[in-house]
Amino acid sequence: MESIELIVVAVIGYLLGSISFARLIPRIVDPKADLSDISLPVQDSEERMPMLAMGANTASIKYGSKVGCSIGLLDMLKVFIPTLAVRLLYPGESYYLVAATAGFIGHCWPIYYEFKGGRGISPFYGALFAIDPLGALVVASVGMFIGMVLLKELLVAYTGGVYLTIVWFAITSGWGPLLIYSLIINVLFIVALIPELKMMREMRQKYGKRDMRNSMKTFPMGQAMLKLMEALKIQRK
Repeated sequence: MESIELIVVAVIGYLLGSISFARLIPRIVDPKADLSDISLPVQDSEERMPMLAMGANTASIKYGSKVGCSIGLLDMLKVFIPTLAVRLLYPGESYYLVAATAGFIGHCWPIYYEFKGGRGISPFYGALFAIDPLGALVVASVGMFIGMVLLKELLVAYTGGVYLTIVWFAITSGWGPLLIYSLIINVLFIVALIPELKMMREMRQKYGKRDMRNSMKTFPMGQAMLKLMEALKIQRK
């Protein structure tokens, strides 16, 4: 691929990734939709924690899990499709990783919305299913198991799959483009999460560690994960 074509792939991937379905879909459901002031209750207090990201999870708090799931799926597809398309057009090359990375960046820092986007879980998995479907299933499952069963940390259960891609590609591919891609995505993901991490640290210092199950009940994604735990008979000791 010539450098100009590589730039085109990056630009198209970024512009597609910048499409904010978390803003578009609620306006279809409710033309007067306002997602600028959504928050979650803090357990055992009257304080509320504002949602800083603009993604599927934020929209689901106001419009329900069906809307949230629809947004999450679209966020996956907007990165899955260009990543897979480039992979099929240039077999044997690693150019599709550029499309995947650009789409992730676009989602987190969209040019259409003053660079204020989501945190990248859905586009991350969208790209990973185009890159390594088995890997996507493995890291998601293991990440949820570690977070829900071993550490009892909701954030780990939700984000653990991203970090585990480093281990997965180190084992399955060794040093190379896939491992480099996973390292870059992890750096970008952590940078995108910094506002939430700061706020969660302040909340924990103020109120202490919250019970995971009670925290999960406060928003649709957590409720879905809680149902999964119950279906698998995963009980908190």
